[in-house]
Amino acid sequence: MKTEAETRKELIDAKLSDAGWDVNNPSQVIQEFGISLPFTEAVAEERPSYGGYQFCDYVLLGRDRKPLAVVEAKKSLIDAAIGREQAKQYCYYIQTQYSGKLPFCFYTNGLDIYFWDLENSPPRKVIGYPTRDDLERFQHIREHKKPLADELINTQIAGREYQIRAIRAVMDGLEKKQRNFLLVMATGTGKTRTCIALVDALIRARHVERVLFLVDRIALREQGLAAFKEHLPNEPYWPKVGERIIAKDRRIYISTYPTMLNIIRDDKDRFSPHFFDLIVIDESHRSIYNTYGEVLDYFKTISLGLTATPTDIIDHNTFKLFNCDDGLPTFAYTYEEAVNNTPPYLCNFQVMKIQTKFQEEGISKRTISLEDQKRLILEGKEISDINFEGTDLEKTATNKGTNVLIVKEFMEESIKDANGVLPGKTIFFCSTKAHARRIEQIFDSLYPEYMGELAKVLVSDDPRVYGKGGLLDQFTNNDMPRIAISVDMMDTGIDIRELVNLVFAKPVYSYTKFWQMIGRGARLLDSHKLKPWCNEKEKFLILDFWDNFDYFKLNPKGNEQTVQVPLPVRFVGIRLDKIEKAIGLQRNDICHKEILKLRSQIHDLPQSSVVIREAAADLRKIEGKKFWDNVTLEKIEFLRTTIKPLFRAVSQTDFKAMRFQKDLLEASLAKLANKTQKFEALKDHIIELIGELPLSVNIVAREEAIIRLAQTNNYWSSITDVSFDELADRLSILIKYRDGDKRPLGPTQLDLKDMLKTKEMVEFGPENSTVSISKYREMVEKLIMELTESNPILQKIKAGQIITDAEAQELAVLLHYEHPHVTEDIFRSVYRNRKAKFLQFIRHIIGLEVLESFPETVEKAFEQFFQTHTNLSSRQLDFLNLLKEFILDKETVQKRDLIQSPFTVLHPLGIRGLFTPVEINEILDLTMKVAS
Repeated sequence: MKTEAETRKELIDAKLSDAGWDVNNPSQVIQEFGISLPFTEAVAEERPSYGGYQFCDYVLLGRDRKPLAVVEAKKSLIDAAIGREQAKQYCYYIQTQYSGKLPFCFYTNGLDIYFWDLENSPPRKVIGYPTRDDLERFQHIREHKKPLADELINTQIAGREYQIRAIRAVMDGLEKKQRNFLLVMATGTGKTRTCIALVDALIRARHVERVLFLVDRIALREQGLAAFKEHLPNEPYWPKVGERIIAKDRRIYISTYPTMLNIIRDDKDRFSPHFFDLIVIDESHRSIYNTYGEVLDYFKTISLGLTATPTDIIDHNTFKLFNCDDGLPTFAYTYEEAVNNTPPYLCNFQVMKIQTKFQEEGISKRTISLEDQKRLILEGKEISDINFEGTDLEKTATNKGTNVLIVKEFMEESIKDANGVLPGKTIFFCSTKAHARRIEQIFDSLYPEYMGELAKVLVSDDPRVYGKGGLLDQFTNNDMPRIAISVDMMDTGIDIRELVNLVFAKPVYSYTKFWQMIGRGARLLDSHKLKPWCNEKEKFLILDFWDNFDYFKLNPKGNEQTVQVPLPVRFVGIRLDKIEKAIGLQRNDICHKEILKLRSQIHDLPQSSVVIREAAADLRKIEGKKFWDNVTLEKIEFLRTTIKPLFRAVSQTDFKAMRFQKDLLEASLAKLANKTQKFEALKDHIIELIGELPLSVNIVAREEAIIRLAQTNNYWSSITDVSFDELADRLSILIKYRDGDKRPLGPTQLDLKDMLKTKEMVEFGPENSTVSISKYREMVEKLIMELTESNPILQKIKAGQIITDAEAQELAVLLHYEHPHVTEDIFRSVYRNRKAKFLQFIRHIIGLEVLESFPETVEKAFEQFFQTHTNLSSRQLDFLNLLKEFILDKETVQKRDLIQSPFTVLHPLGIRGLFTPVEINEILDLTMKVAS
């Protein structure tokens, strides 16, 4: 165990130096900082007081030479928490005796570091120390931040009622010292705008100064940059166009996970772990923590997760990451709520299920047409060899005729532009890049008159997709292309309001992804920015060629893929299994050999990785020879549960070589454990790999002897544990050349005529109940428009002339005769307007007068109220939202209702317990306005 002095010198001093602190410069750091106090008041520790003094291990000074932070050190094998109260007391004594400002509190054993912002948040484990700039920023925020309850929300950025409630939910949580938040908002409801409005409010209230917005793809980074520039144009952001070098003088940073991962792993120019005050994790439904958790572990700051994944589908670990109970995010707003709002915030959709004969019945002699069978015979092909299930299409087989039929059906059934000729903006979701290219070729072949501009493939690894003038920009802002053929890239996050068609040309098994894909078409048009190719959008159309909607009716949560264990973790796990088996068989020679290899793997772990730095205390336990001299089953369990997961941090290695080594190690374990069947299967696989090594490559040819020997049965019948190691040492570095000699053949290419088998509309969505009312309105409006051509009374109304009561009565009788259900009462029910008169409805149908429905009137009034009262708390907003729903349901409200159920659920006194008398009067005025 290191003494406290050794811990300080070897560990703490080095980590302070990493943060820019010079422990030998007394203008920056004072060691053994003297604090005057009676010994009886001191926190007991090993060091005695000297003449009424205690000594703090480190005090970090600001540029004004006043204490900014206290660091209390303990021995490396002592729990750092032992110094917690001691460090806190030092902070308060220093505040009293020196600067008058409360220093920030740190306590550590050199391996684990804890940061305590006293009176603001509980202690939290951090990866490193703040820089002087960080601490002075923290101090400035602590001294100048304003109450969030008083901070107004910019409704020009996010002014919808639910957006304001989402922002308030986070702000209320911050006031309660919470640090992790999760917003679940349906695609198209403005997650990014809500986030930007929140950032704006937090910056104005001086709660944050630097913000990191994390996304998982370049296209989403560009989209995020555009949104922040539009709504917060005066805030400095990174990166600017063409900027690659990290700048540390900005306020808003927008980055992909891989970019930020590279930055924090850069020993020379990385961000401090305390550089950001808020991190926004976009699309948090993805398994981000498994892949990029290192980024989130590095920056332990306020975090906000954004996702469109339905609450009942969100993974348990996502809720855990943001400290939310399962199923209870900070705030949620669903697709159904958005579609059913009046007016709607999102567009509803229709689904058409289309399937071909080959998709439903497969491709075999039974389903191939006689004409195609004759052609195949003339080509010398054996028809009996062609036998594929429908689910094999675009996997082990591809058929041009099926893809041609899919494209033709799309062109026939798709929603068209105003001219009724070309399809509106469309995304084709394809299985693979090769599949996408095949669909593109079919469009070009069938419709050559558009000269290759109608449909374009957009995939993430194509540099032509990005930037101004790139394929994505063309698809978004130009008339052509009309169709984006995508593989994964456009499944999530791409915001294009004019999308009116989505084509599922592949099966989808993830319910999360399924709804993300549907969300691409859900956005309504911006009436101020209409584009010539799409000037109206009532619904969007989904053409489902793979029965996805039926699949999710039967499997409501889909078949979510299990998290894949990284190869380095699996490799170490097999080595631990082999060590355990060797111990059980008392094969000390094998046990000793594998332990040396394991120790070498542990030594090579990337020391700059956050994962490894956070595990420093655990790694310190296995450093010494003593741990390894007698490896017990208990120690193996510790290695398996604590050390093995750390290998997820391994990234810079030859994974093809590692996979080959893993296969050999697994085969050696099977032989050791006498698992003959498993050994034979692994042996055959390894022989196949070795047989594919190209001897035409010089470096491979040098090992020709062992390559040929390792493919013989004699070699494997007498193979020893040392022989496995020899194969791994000599051949693993050559495995990367295997790909140069043999390529996968790919799916069987077929060109057979397919035919339509199923085409039907599918009911799926929240709005099916309103079909009859819509049909009624359509019939009545069509009748009145037809009668206007010949009826003199309707013609007078259309011309804006006044008609008499007798004429009005005559018209009512006529319409009642033409259609027995045309009455003023029915009009009021169908158009949801309780006050309008018969002639007002007629003028509304003809287009002379705009009538708001009752829900529209209520929504509009409450929306205006929310926008002029953005300082309301979450509970107050919940009350008003409940009041709005009450009025929409009852169409009336009395003053006494507001102190009874359901309003007493939010507070026992109802409205009186949540609002001031002035606010209550304003709310009563609002209710009189909409429900009198």
